[in-house]
Amino acid sequence: MLKAMDMAPEFALLDQNGDLVRLNDFRGKKLLVYFYPKADTPGCTTQACSIRDAGGELAGLGLAALGISPDKPPAQQKFDAKYSLGFPLLSDPEHHTAEAYDVWSEKKMYGRSYMGIVRSSFLIDEQGRIAAAWYNIRAEDTLPAALGAMQDS
Repeated sequence: MLKAMDMAPEFALLDQNGDLVRLNDFRGKKLLVYFYPKADTPGCTTQACSIRDAGGELAGLGLAALGISPDKPPAQQKFDAKYSLGFPLLSDPEHHTAEAYDVWSEKKMYGRSYMGIVRSSFLIDEQGRIAAAWYNIRAEDTLPAALGAMQDS
């Protein structure tokens, strides 16, 4: 698991518009990266809409945000359009980035085991280091945790 002061693993993933987005694109800025299991599901919608709704506050704090899931860009695009999210949603269908952030793990539901995303979020500082990490975070706690960490820094 990643912890404060670790270097954030690099990534280069397509966003919902098919544009390549790299972690390095955010050097010099603080960044909230959150991993979610599947676009347009109840928890993921709650999480994404809370970040959308706080966009002005996040910008005022100098904090950019992006979400990452295994969904392909067309599904991300549909999710973005449906809820007017307005921030990058990155596609990690091979889950290489999820594995690098240690959020791809065995999950259990209804007695069945499968591999999937453990909802997690990371606050990354201007130098690309992890400032805070929250594994297995609830969708509705993603934004408050990030804002609290920003106030503490």
